[in-house]
Amino acid sequence: MKMVYSGGEGEIIEKKSRFIATVRPVATEEEAAAFIGEMKKKYWDARHNCSAFVLGERQEISRCSDDGEPAQTAGRPILEVLLKEDIHNAVVVVTRYFGGVLLGTGGLVRAYQRATQEGLAASVIVDVKEGRRLSVTTDYNGLGKLQYLIAQRQLAQIDTLYTEQVELLLLAPMGQQEQITKEMEDATNGSARLHWGEAVKYAMVDKKPEIFEKSH
Repeated sequence: MKMVYSGGEGEIIEKKSRFIATVRPVATEEEAAAFIGEMKKKYWDARHNCSAFVLGERQEISRCSDDGEPAQTAGRPILEVLLKEDIHNAVVVVTRYFGGVLLGTGGLVRAYQRATQEGLAASVIVDVKEGRRLSVTTDYNGLGKLQYLIAQRQLAQIDTLYTEQVELLLLAPMGQQEQITKEMEDATNGSARLHWGEAVKYAMVDKKPEIFEKSH
């Protein structure tokens, strides 16, 4: 699932109205509500602070607010962007400074959606996967073959420990345990020792694996 790793801020101008979208990752409704309150304090002089958030692995919890804009022209359009982009555990507040020109309902919907997209574009979005920790110990003769296999399978490499032997600390996508075990044993003629660890949720951030939590 896609999640906001670090939030960002995007801005558009539409017929002199200024729309500022602020995006943050959140884990609970309370966190989302607190952030919405924080943005309302920060932009206290704005005409509107419209918002939406989604929570859960299936986006099962979602809320949105038009904050004084005509019904269904602000909060819902923000939420629809989050749902369409399949973003989980995130909140967006779009602040509007009115520029004196009415946009009409269609214009408002488009403006709030564009602002939300700009906010997401300024954020770091990661694809969180379920996987298992994997420790592979090999002699130096088997290292090259294993590194080739790791690259082919696009396994996430946490670390490499060099002693008399080499220990590779990896993350493997869920459901590939049996196949990876066979391929690594075949590649090293059975000399590699594999130890499968706990299930975790992880994502690649700046080409490095980051573990978010244990998987259940």
